[in-house]
This record gives sequence, C-alpha cells and structure tokens, in this order.
Amino acid sequence: MICYEQFMSRKARIDAFGALHSITVRGFEGRHIFREGEDCDHFRDRMGEILTETGTACYAWALMPNHAHLLLRTGNTPIAMVMRRMLTGYAVTYNRRHHRRGPVFLDRYRSVLCEEAPYLLEMVRYIHLNPLRAGVVGDLGQLESYAYAGHGALLGGTIPAWQDVETVLKRFAGPHEQARKAYRRYVEEGESQGRRPELAGGGLVRSLGGWEQVKRRRGRGASARGDERILGGPEFVQRVLAEAEERLHPQAELALRGLDLNRLAERAAKAFGVPSEEIFSPGKVRKTVCARSVFCYWAVRKLGYTATDLAQRIGLSQPAVSISVQRGEALAREREIEILDREESFGNAV
Repeated sequence: MICYEQFMSRKARIDAFGALHSITVRGFEGRHIFREGEDCDHFRDRMGEILTETGTACYAWALMPNHAHLLLRTGNTPIAMVMRRMLTGYAVTYNRRHHRRGPVFLDRYRSVLCEEAPYLLEMVRYIHLNPLRAGVVGDLGQLESYAYAGHGALLGGTIPAWQDVETVLKRFAGPHEQARKAYRRYVEEGESQGRRPELAGGGLVRSLGGWEQVKRRRGRGASARGDERILGGPEFVQRVLAEAEERLHPQAELALRGLDLNRLAERAAKAFGVPSEEIFSPGKVRKTVCARSVFCYWAVRKLGYTATDLAQRIGLSQPAVSISVQRGEALAREREIEILDREESFGNAV
C-alpha cells in the first residue's frame, strides 16, 4: 500500500513498505552539518541505531561537511518517521555541542523514490563517489578508507551491522571476492561521470524515460515537467502515482504518449484538412492559419514551449505566435478539437 506525507502546499512524499529511497539532507542556508569527526560519529551511530530499530535497510551512505546522502529501503516504519527521529535528535545534540541555536538542516530533506532494477547500483555508486566529487578525499584509495561512507564496507572493510552489503554484492556475479572486484571496477568507471543531475534531483523530467529524452526535449525548446519525487521509467512512474492516487503533470503525460511538435502539426493539419508541412511555412491561407493557430496553442499551453522558441521553429515573430495561441485556444474550444483522439484520452488531465 502506498502512503504519503503532506507538507502544506508541497507535494506529498510517496512511501510504501519495501520502497527504495535516495535521501539527501542539507545544512540550513548551505552551512555545515558536520564540523568535526565527533559530529560524523554521532550522526553515523544515531543513524545505525534508528535503522536497526525500524528495520530500515541501508545500501549506501556518505557524509560530507554540508550534506548527507543515503540509500534506504522502507521497513516497518515509514521513512518520514525514520528521518524525523534521526534528524531531530542529531540537531539537538549538534546545537548543544557547538553552543548554538536555530535550525541545523533545511526544513525539508529530499527523498526520491527509485525504481530498483535500473537504479539501485547507479545510486550506490553515485552516493559513494560523493566524498570524492566534493573533494573530501583525494582519490579512490582514500575513499576506500573514508570512515564516513559505505564504500569501504563493500570492498571488505569493517561492515556496520546496519549496512546491507549482501544485496549490493549479489548484483555482481561470483563469490564475494569476485563480486568486490567487479564492484570496484564499476565505481572506477563512474569516477569520470562527475555530478549526474538525472540522479541528484532538481525537478528533472524523470518520467519521460531518461535524461537523454530530457536533453532532446530541451534542445527543441520544451520545458515539460515530470515528478521530481520519482526516479524511474514511464511505467514505474505512472504505477507509483496511480497507487498514490495522483497524476503526472499534464505536460509529462502528453510527452509519454509521444506528442512532439511534428505529431501536433499532423493533428492540427488533419483537423483543418491541410498538409502538415504548411504549418511550418508562413502561408496566409485561412485554413492553414487556423491549423497553425491551434498548433501554437497546443505547443505553448499543453507541451510547455515558449512563444520565442516556437517562433524560431515556424518562422513567425514572438508576438505573432502569442496572438496565434489566443486564436488557437478559441478555435479549439469552438470546434471542440482535442489534442488527443477520444480513444487516447485520459480523463481531465488536459
């Protein structure tokens, strides 16, 4: 059963027993949350106690001066409750130790629900390379002995009782020693990848089928949004949201159905009985102008293109596109022209 926690006007967190979460905790106003080793020791020990008590599995973790990154699986206790216990207790001790007042963490940690098959190992590698990317350690050798990340445990170092190394190593073929060598190679291959926005968060269109699709859409001037709480393929995203009784943002839903500018042009042209290529030319035949207007309306209001981007594609000025959008909205409403055929419709999402 999917459950979620609502924070005022923000989107609810999505959680369920067995759900895999990438969790990032950052310092208030970008400040350090770990000033010294004693802070890291306390956070690590407190985290271990709470994860053990709540039956929450941990596959990867890394502590840096101004943030912590964890990969957890929901156990008997919702992740929101686990994190609340972990962060509240740490903040009280941190303030007392450093003789300070006020918030230690940003008011809301970031939690991303991950599709396990394609992303578990990706997230383990990304999280464990965090200290290297942040310059906390100088190379992979130092990372292996870094006491405040789970990388060394996967390579045969001391394994915290609460870190699940077996689940990760089983993803690599062979006995432990062979699996560790494969894991080491896997991490080495990721060293040159740098920061990966598609894994780190920030409102990316994860629900459109991957970062390459996002970049292609942005290259065309699109600015559609997906659901920044979920990292996974289209089917996974839709299933999770359906179980949480939510919907994708309409722009993401349309993109999942393959509606790009060419498809929009074909649909608008068909509605007015003109060739679709005429929509991209400056002709002034009435039917073509009407089709172009509906096309502009759909592209701007439904797929998220800006009037400036669209103007460059169809050879009009930005003001002319804006006028076309208004005209197209009126035409679509008057003639009951839908962006999707009836058999393709999905309720009131658009």
